[in-house]
Amino acid sequence: MNILPALSFSEEDKIRTTQLYDDALVVTLIGGYDVKRVMVDQGSSAEIMYPDLYKWLNLKPEDLTAYDSPLISFNGKVVITKGHIRLPMQTGSEVVEVNFIVVDAYSPCIAIMARPCLHALGAVSSTLHLKVKYPPGDHIE
Repeated sequence: MNILPALSFSEEDKIRTTQLYDDALVVTLIGGYDVKRVMVDQGSSAEIMYPDLYKWLNLKPEDLTAYDSPLISFNGKVVITKGHIRLPMQTGSEVVEVNFIVVDAYSPCIAIMARPCLHALGAVSSTLHLKVKYPPGDHIE
């Protein structure tokens, strides 16, 4: 039986972080592209892609599949979606297919990584340590 090491955070994980506030956890995902400013939102059930990332990946409207479910933004307003797309996402050596809902709205982040993606990766996030850890010990700061 192959037992993976426990995913945990220590005081050393807080080195080079600012602990004054409980801000959102924003990470960089490395795959085929180095995607920065990805917000980790454990409270969301939908992975979101904003226009900056959509354009940067050179996606076109024909790459999208229709998405008709309403999407509610952080401020409680309904956001109109452009569609959704399934893309591979790589963290460390792990690659998973992720369904991103593409929206036409402003955000300082370019994507949101939510519960389904964290679950698929077996990832654990900590806003206190400003990190996401992935088995078997790979992590993104």
